[in-house]
Amino acid sequence: MTIWAIVPVKPLRLGKSRLAGTISEDDRINLNTRLLEHTLRTLANLAEIGQVLVVSRDSNVLAISRELGAKTILENGSPHLNTALTRATVFAQLHSIHGVLILPADLPLITRNDILSLIKLAENPPVVVISPDRREEGTNALLISPAGLIDYDFGPNSFERHCQRAKLAAARLEIVNLPSLAFDLDIPEDLQMLDDLYDIVK
Repeated sequence: MTIWAIVPVKPLRLGKSRLAGTISEDDRINLNTRLLEHTLRTLANLAEIGQVLVVSRDSNVLAISRELGAKTILENGSPHLNTALTRATVFAQLHSIHGVLILPADLPLITRNDILSLIKLAENPPVVVISPDRREEGTNALLISPAGLIDYDFGPNSFERHCQRAKLAAARLEIVNLPSLAFDLDIPEDLQMLDDLYDIVK
C-alpha cells in the first residue's frame, strides 16, 4: 500500500501567532523551522511512506523541505487549508497512491512509531484513521484510504466533523489516542508543558 504524507505549513513568520505575546517573531520563526525539520526527519526514510509532500505559501519552507527530501507545492491564491490539501491530494493521486496522511508540522513529540501505528490501522480500506488533539477538538493526524474518500474539514472542532464524514462514507473509523500525537503547540501554556516534558523527550 502506497501512502503519501502531506504536510501543510504556514509561512514561518505567521505560524504560532497565538504565541506572539510570549515569544518574539524571530523566536517563533526559529520554533516553526525546528518543528518543520523535526516532522520531515520523522517521516524520512520510512518505507511505508512513498513520498512526503509539503504545501506552503512560504518559499523558505519549500526550500527547507526540498533539502530534507520532500516534494513541494507552492500554495496559490487566497490561503485556505482545506482547498490546499485537496489540491495536494489530487496531485498525489496522479502517482497511483492508495492513501494520504495529513500531518501538521507542529507536533513536537511525534515519533516514527506513531506514524507506523497510524499506517497499520489503515490496512483493509476503506478506512479513515484520526488522531485528535488532547482536547478532542482538532485533528492532529488524518489518514484516508483510498485517497479522496472524504473531503477535508479542518478548522475549529474538526475532529467531530471528520468522524462524521467517515461514517457518511461508510468507511471504517479508527481513532488513535496517543499523548505524543495529541500534543501540539498552540497557546503559551503548551510551551510551558513542553518545557516540563523536555527531560522525557530529550
